[in-house]
Amino acid sequence: MKVSKLIRSTLWGTTVLGACLLGQQSYAFDAFNVADIRLEGLRRISAGTVFNYLPVKVGEKFTPENASSAIEALFKTGLFKDVRLEREGNVLVVRIDERPSIAKVTFVGNKDIATEDLTKSLKSIGFTEGRVFNRSILEKVELELQRQYFNLGKYAVKIKSTVTPVDRNRVEIQVDVSEGVVAQIDQINFVGNQAFSSKELLEEIELSTGGWLSLFTKDNQYSKQKLSADLEILRSFYLDRGYINFNIDSTQVSLTPDKQSVYLTVNLTEGDKYTVSDVKLVGNLIAPEAELMQKVTVKTGNVFSRKDVTASTESITERIGDEGYAFANINAIPEVDNKNKTVALKFFIDPGKRAYVRRINYIGNVRTRDEVLRREMRQMEGGWISTKAVKRSLQRLQRLNYFDDVNVETPLVADSTDQVDVNYTVVEKASGNLMAGVGYSQTQGVLFNASILQDNFLGSGKRIGLGFNNSKVTTTYNFSYLNPYSDIDGVSRGFNMFYRKTDAAQANLSRYATDVIGAGLSYGIPISEYNSIRLGFDVDRTLLKTTDYSATEVFDFIKANGNQYNSYRMSLSWARDTRNNIVLPNEGMLQSFGADLNLPFSDLTFYKVNFRQQWYYPIIKNYVLALKGEVAYGKGYGKTHNLPFFENYTAGGPRTVRGFKENTLGPLDSNGLPLGGNLRVVGNAELILPPLFKSARSFRLSGFFDIGNVYSEADKFSTSSLRYSTGVAAMWLSPIGALSFSVAKPLNSKSTDQTQAFQFSIGTTF
Repeated sequence: MKVSKLIRSTLWGTTVLGACLLGQQSYAFDAFNVADIRLEGLRRISAGTVFNYLPVKVGEKFTPENASSAIEALFKTGLFKDVRLEREGNVLVVRIDERPSIAKVTFVGNKDIATEDLTKSLKSIGFTEGRVFNRSILEKVELELQRQYFNLGKYAVKIKSTVTPVDRNRVEIQVDVSEGVVAQIDQINFVGNQAFSSKELLEEIELSTGGWLSLFTKDNQYSKQKLSADLEILRSFYLDRGYINFNIDSTQVSLTPDKQSVYLTVNLTEGDKYTVSDVKLVGNLIAPEAELMQKVTVKTGNVFSRKDVTASTESITERIGDEGYAFANINAIPEVDNKNKTVALKFFIDPGKRAYVRRINYIGNVRTRDEVLRREMRQMEGGWISTKAVKRSLQRLQRLNYFDDVNVETPLVADSTDQVDVNYTVVEKASGNLMAGVGYSQTQGVLFNASILQDNFLGSGKRIGLGFNNSKVTTTYNFSYLNPYSDIDGVSRGFNMFYRKTDAAQANLSRYATDVIGAGLSYGIPISEYNSIRLGFDVDRTLLKTTDYSATEVFDFIKANGNQYNSYRMSLSWARDTRNNIVLPNEGMLQSFGADLNLPFSDLTFYKVNFRQQWYYPIIKNYVLALKGEVAYGKGYGKTHNLPFFENYTAGGPRTVRGFKENTLGPLDSNGLPLGGNLRVVGNAELILPPLFKSARSFRLSGFFDIGNVYSEADKFSTSSLRYSTGVAAMWLSPIGALSFSVAKPLNSKSTDQTQAFQFSIGTTF
């Protein structure tokens, strides 16, 4: 049978070329009716796929124009690298050469970009196992990979791909990456700055030419993203200081020939400084104008600050949001007077529609019951949404300490313009554990402990604990129970039973020991959103033990009061707590006042009172200032003339004044050992640093200044006898408990003081 060649188009020939060839060879055949179509060369691709794309059907008339469109259609699929159309009588023969498929893609040498991330991104563009191999796409992959490394500051990166044919018309692709080193910044220049020196501008941005911390912060390693972020920081810096016409004209990034050093030049125009000439509120204010004006931090006569404008807008939005207008639109409209270099601001308020809460949903609480979360809500279903109530509800969920993370969203209900859902998403932490372990602290030595503790028993929010702890200082057996919501008003009720043996000498105190067995009952009563009172009643029996080397004060006390004491103690305390987190707060305040009274029918009669204050205030760039203070006082009454020495307050160590050995500050006994006193005064100032990593929320690093001491009587107090220390501290809430470390330097220690620069505690409960 005579075979007529219609057209042949290969990988190196385009469809246009094929059409030209067709035109040149059109004389070789006449149009014919296709009696059949035969496919040759198929290996992986099904015949149905080819017929689906082939614009020629059996029974149709085949012309030169059909040949051109058929070849174009098959090549457009990207499945073939060669297509030939031939005629055998009235049979159209389609000879095709398939592109190979990708059998495997491997990456070698990539460290900064994970293989998983690379594989995922390549899959999104169709370059993955099982797909058709296209070398042009591979070249694009190499360029994109190179671009990603350039963004990381690795300009010396080298990428080489090797394509290896394997069986069944497949290929294996290996991408070899030689990342090189990150280009480091040798010099940063500013051109055009007059109001602020280059040194001042360098202190504002993150990039630098390096320092002793650069090994950890990597601030001297260039990347395009870091530069973009720093340019925005510069823009904000000038706009917050009145330079409303500030502009970054251009930036130049120069590389050394070895592509390892970078020189940055930032060309800028500062413009003039503008002040605020007037501030007005216009539109539908919703709230009283005087109240909204208090939310505005932009004041007439002050230098214009974009930061203040943004903060004012957010404050107004939040206040109006408390009235249910969750989608209020607040626009600050400036009127610029270039002649007088002033800006008049109008805050235009468009509250929109008041939004109502259709439903409050909880996501992620696998163990914790909905009711445990719902009872913390201050935003109610069916009522209008309040920004303040939603935020407070979020804080209350965080304060439960059942969750690693809590987030809230308020999406608009579909097909509604005035209804929202409030969705709280939680990530539960292990709130219960069966633990047996060993720890160590400098004061208590080796700690052996075994406990069953469930903070969220069966998801009910109740706490149940049974434990044993043993160290050279104390041996404790205890059982405790707490129901934080014993009634619908949020009254908590708990009780505990315990047995505790203490060797005071091992705690750096006077030589004596106590055995105490007791039980207690307590109630917590909320009296407002942030205020609560606690009422407790405890019964215990104390056995006081001595040694041949006990101090005179110990023997004198036993002579006057015996060595066994039954105590019936009532306690009452008040607390105001606005902290956003109980364990690691960074905002809010805690104030508390407490009083303990050994009732008159106890063997020993005395009272103890204390006042504590904690204040956390966020300052610039995620730094938090923490101020803490405590004053505690105790005294005997009735038949007990003085506060029993084993009830004395102590100071020194990680919880009071760091840098001094734990419990060693204050009065000494007749043997020269610390005895404690009935007055304690302690203060702490701490600067909490931003987390080193975003995921390191359970780790805290800070610098501190401590002050305090203990006195035998209130009239013995003297500011000159207070001890001071300063240093750095770290705390990590690890799976085995709180790990705390501090390095402190006492500033005014005396020769009789016991100092300890490095202090730590590992594996203890908190």
